[in-house]
Amino acid sequence: MHIGLIGGIGAAATVVYYQRLCAAMATRGKRLELTIVQADIHELIANNLADRRGEQARVYAGLIDRLAAAGADCAAITSLGGHFCFAETQALSALPLVSAVAPLDVYFATEGLGAVGLLGTRVVMRTRLYGQLHQTRAVVLDDEVENLGQMYQEVAVAGCCPDAARDAFFAAGRRMIAEQGAEAIVLAGTDLNLAFDGRDPGYRVIDALDVHVALLADLASDTRSLADVG
Repeated sequence: MHIGLIGGIGAAATVVYYQRLCAAMATRGKRLELTIVQADIHELIANNLADRRGEQARVYAGLIDRLAAAGADCAAITSLGGHFCFAETQALSALPLVSAVAPLDVYFATEGLGAVGLLGTRVVMRTRLYGQLHQTRAVVLDDEVENLGQMYQEVAVAGCCPDAARDAFFAAGRRMIAEQGAEAIVLAGTDLNLAFDGRDPGYRVIDALDVHVALLADLASDTRSLADVG
């Protein structure tokens, strides 16, 4: 299956999606058919913060048209924050959309996790992953949502993570573990690999990107069908 990615939101997330998809397909011994189109991170941030779902959905729909023209069989948004208008985009999309959020509920339950802590954009944290976790309790630091969300936004735009931001993300995770009973911290922002990759914060970390990539690799290698993922 030919996978279409909406990238550029931000650049670091696009790179890690590409790297991990290539690695996953190599492990499967399969060739990757992939097309990536470029979205505008600043436009997405503005629409996200203003909750302009219809406007961003129309932007996505135009990009998905380009993916369809390139021969893609499905499309995926390489940003959990960018899923804020998923339903609106799905209604306009020329291709099936493969959600990065929907598979997480099943994954957490399969892992036996009763509670997870979330790090990501303001909207992702405030809505507890858009209210789509039903089998596992999601916790956030309500008193830090604005600060953490702003830091995450700056990291995503810059494509790098300063030490001060990394320390703040690690500390937030420790608080959710110690104070709110989180059994793991979920990187619910696809640029958080910039802070966490190659480092041990002292607690279990689950990168939501990896769950999405595994699903996309299954589709790309034809071991799962779009009917299986809804």
